[in-house]
Amino acid sequence: MAITHSKHRDFALTFSLVWVIWFLIHFSVLRNYNFSIPISLTDSFFSNGFLAGFGWLIGNNMRYYLPRQEKYWYVLVISLVLGILWMVLIRTLLGAIFKEVPSYILMLNSSSTIRFGIGFLILICISTLCLIWFTQIEQKENEAKERETEKIFKEAELFKLRQQLQPHFLFNSLNSIIALIGSNPEKARSMIQQLSDFLRRTLKKEEEKWVDLEEEFNYLNLYLEIEKVRFGHRLSTQMILQDSCKLLKIPPLILQPVLENAIKFGLYDTIGDIEIVISAEQVKNILMIQVQNPFDPETANPQKGTGFGLSSVGKRLYLLFGRRDLLETRIEENLFFTILKIPQLGETEIIP
Repeated sequence: MAITHSKHRDFALTFSLVWVIWFLIHFSVLRNYNFSIPISLTDSFFSNGFLAGFGWLIGNNMRYYLPRQEKYWYVLVISLVLGILWMVLIRTLLGAIFKEVPSYILMLNSSSTIRFGIGFLILICISTLCLIWFTQIEQKENEAKERETEKIFKEAELFKLRQQLQPHFLFNSLNSIIALIGSNPEKARSMIQQLSDFLRRTLKKEEEKWVDLEEEFNYLNLYLEIEKVRFGHRLSTQMILQDSCKLLKIPPLILQPVLENAIKFGLYDTIGDIEIVISAEQVKNILMIQVQNPFDPETANPQKGTGFGLSSVGKRLYLLFGRRDLLETRIEENLFFTILKIPQLGETEIIP
């Protein structure tokens, strides 16, 4: 991942800068004890070079293997082992290089304990910082994987919902076409053409994340024309779309099941003509869409029998926005109202 590589680069730069500063401090301390520049540079170079190398070894090891909580003793053990190895190396190497300088050898021997203590503490600090650093990176990578998995799951759920809705409408339409073939072939041909256009647009919309409300209303008009062929003069519709709402965004195909539910409880359980009213308005950063249909309270109970359509809409809104308050229904006398609230950008994060 690009972010991870960037963080590793930043860590390496920080690590290098700290060692340059520590090298200069070490050099300055030796100069204060009146050792020559070559001796001070050589001691500082080898001492801190080996220590930095062991620190890099610890960091590189933890990049691929992070001790878990029950194995934190690993930090202490590896720091102790590398500290002892570092002390043996520099005493052997520096002792061999400056064996002809008694004052330096005396200082090297007398400072061994404090050198080891400082080296050990530095390695402990490096181990702890590496542990914290790479644990945070691992945690962020896991969170990114979880988000990606959740996104894939949501997309799969949404696709499944759309696939469940399409056959339901398609079977109803095909049954109506079959019924019309014998009695009214002209209407049957017209309905087949409309159904073909509808399905073509449906396939196109499957590839889209969000659409303008005006485009969705045009699509609903095509759907309603098919339903009007099925139900004839009994079904009439009124669509009220304010100009300010035309370009607001909406998940594609989310209104069709609401209209299908309205037709089901408006026409199947009533006698006579009905009118379905669809209206939209903007309330702050929320697009409010209301679908109104009549129903017969003696033969239908839409609150208990909304069927798959409205439940799928509610589930889809929850998957998209993580909220359960975006679909409401209410009854006023013999009218049933379905209200959808579609947050726009700025009100809540829209998950693509």
